[in-house]
Amino acid sequence: MTFEDDELYRDITDFAHDTPTWVQHAAEVWTEAGILVFGALFVVAWWRSRRASPHAFATAVLAPVATGVAYVCSELLKSGLAQERPCRAVAEAVPSLSACPPTGDWSFPSNHATIAGASAVALALVRRVVIWITAPLALLMALSRVFVGVHYPHDVAAGLLLGAVVAATAVLLGRRPATRPAEAMRASSAPAVRWLTGPGPAAVTATAYATSHRRR
Repeated sequence: MTFEDDELYRDITDFAHDTPTWVQHAAEVWTEAGILVFGALFVVAWWRSRRASPHAFATAVLAPVATGVAYVCSELLKSGLAQERPCRAVAEAVPSLSACPPTGDWSFPSNHATIAGASAVALALVRRVVIWITAPLALLMALSRVFVGVHYPHDVAAGLLLGAVVAATAVLLGRRPATRPAEAMRASSAPAVRWLTGPGPAAVTATAYATSHRRR
């Protein structure tokens, strides 16, 4: 499967080779480290949701699950379309900054961009305001895949869109059914389960009320 954006790919990778060495190294690090950053944000979202409503807790737990579903969808598309990487397919292109993945590790869509798009949207559904952080991070991560030379621009554009749509659909459809198990887990007598799900807002309110009365 081929697309007509070879020239844009060459323009971006030529520009990448003209940037300072530290910029190139930063892009190579970020293209992989971005996944770890989103992973850390999922942990923060879960931790904060432990003291929120069961509905909010269910949304936070579903966020990484929805991202995983988006990744699986991306892998299935890759296998079916089998598009060669631009670092091998584009004639007269400069060498990629990152090692070109082997044949069989196909190009379309970008898994990294799919994960980034899914993570950005899923985390925004947990807490809307974080879209101002997650959206730029996702765009930078997607662009870095073209910058280091391992993806076409259309690969990352499709990945961002696929990740966003799949994650939003998975979270919106799943959070209502997941709310009831979250409530049940918070009522569990097992300490480990109670720690994972957190006390919920009622316990926080009760603690604050008791503290205020002790101060009187």
